[in-house]
Amino acid sequence: MVMTTGGCTLPAFAPEGAADPAKPADGGGGVPTTGSTPGAAAQWSPCTDVPEKLVGRAAAGMSYDCATVAVPRDWSKPVAGETYDVAMIRIRSATQKDRIGSLLLNPGGPGGSGIDLAVYLSFGEALGGLPEAVTDKFDLVGFDPRGVSRSSPLKCISNDDQDASFAADPDPVSQAEFDEVTALNKKIADGCGAKYGDQLPYFSTVQAARDMDALRAAVGDPKLTYLGFSYGTLLGATYAQLFPQNVRALVLDGAVDPTENYVQGSETQAKGFERAFTNFTAWCKQNAADCPIAADPRGAVTDAMAKAENSPVAYKDGRQATAGWIFVGLISSLYTKTGWTSLAQAIDELQGGDAKGIMDLADQYAERETTGSYSNLFDANLAVNCADTDDAPTVAKVRALQSEWRKKYPLFGAPLAMGMLPCAYWPGKRDPYPAGKATGAPPIVVVGTTGDPATPYENTADLAKMLGTGHVVTWEGEGHTAYPSTPCIVRAVDNYLIDLTVPQEGLRCPAK
Repeated sequence: MVMTTGGCTLPAFAPEGAADPAKPADGGGGVPTTGSTPGAAAQWSPCTDVPEKLVGRAAAGMSYDCATVAVPRDWSKPVAGETYDVAMIRIRSATQKDRIGSLLLNPGGPGGSGIDLAVYLSFGEALGGLPEAVTDKFDLVGFDPRGVSRSSPLKCISNDDQDASFAADPDPVSQAEFDEVTALNKKIADGCGAKYGDQLPYFSTVQAARDMDALRAAVGDPKLTYLGFSYGTLLGATYAQLFPQNVRALVLDGAVDPTENYVQGSETQAKGFERAFTNFTAWCKQNAADCPIAADPRGAVTDAMAKAENSPVAYKDGRQATAGWIFVGLISSLYTKTGWTSLAQAIDELQGGDAKGIMDLADQYAERETTGSYSNLFDANLAVNCADTDDAPTVAKVRALQSEWRKKYPLFGAPLAMGMLPCAYWPGKRDPYPAGKATGAPPIVVVGTTGDPATPYENTADLAKMLGTGHVVTWEGEGHTAYPSTPCIVRAVDNYLIDLTVPQEGLRCPAK
């Protein structure tokens, strides 16, 4: 399966309750190219078509402008004419006053669109967006990192191969089945190498963090104010180490631990998903009215995957709900607590021969359209993770870890071990990110969720300690990332972003 972790994260999505998670199939709209040159100020043009294509309308009282900024392909050795275009959107409230500057946004992934995130967050608190207190003080500036979505997008996996990778057995036991999955991963890695060759190292987190400083300058901010979720915490932490003197305020929500190696990061994530699934099963048993598989939630899921290996349920579009697709749907459902109800319903329906619920969950996660086409989320995810990773295990090591982790983390261990295969075959040179103190940076807020599956809570204190200026805020909740889920979290983060008030040490916010 092409689901890499890379010490980073599986792709993340808009925070729970975003403006319209059921976005139209035509996707996200374009951003006009302004022909910018490296170092130039952003040249903004109105682009209300972006929110209209994403969610059907613009948010009331908000203006939307877009720009692109040219950045060197390789910041270490800039060559004239060799650039990538990084796309941005600026969203400004009509009630803005006493403007502080821009709030740069990244949703994670790697591969997630910051432009999409900014649009979702522009719809205000009632729809899961940012509080008025923030939009009255900041322009929301979302950007698609290099290689992602609208920013010189990297695309090297065919729709058929993407389908095959998600459908593949997440835990191939026999050698023949394992060899089949590894051959597909090698085919995909080789295809990306053939298409992009020497450019592959340029999609690293270090290069993207340097782009962020160019964006800061392009929007005219003397210092950076940033809100990064999931992999976006790694991007923000890298920025803080490279440009500590340019940091005004960083909120890192859903922490990646840069000190973990590739294998450690993958195992940490397996542990996080296993714990989140256990939390789901406890909820399910206590809420039988909302959970039709309450009698045995874990058994229902594992039985569904086992049956699918021999007799998968057919889906209306010609696909079959294989164990691989069920696993993708399972992963998808654990990103928000609201997904738990969807998972229980989907597994119950699957038992009755209806695959729609589980395939909908899987397609949402995979960013697969009804036409069978994909966004470039996983192409970019693969390129960034592998460019960042100089310690990927060998295929033989993956095979050994698959067996070892299956025993420790029954549902998620083996698939997360398999997720390291693509980087074992990756042909590009590597450009690993730093893992040290952000000496000279001001206080940085690191937010962690106790039930987070994708960026387990233990990472929170580790990232804060590594940076040396980190301050931990804890949400005792479920799902991936915390802000802006509850009033306690909102108050702590807003006061920091607006007034630079560091949250009280050891602050823990209740689930509700």
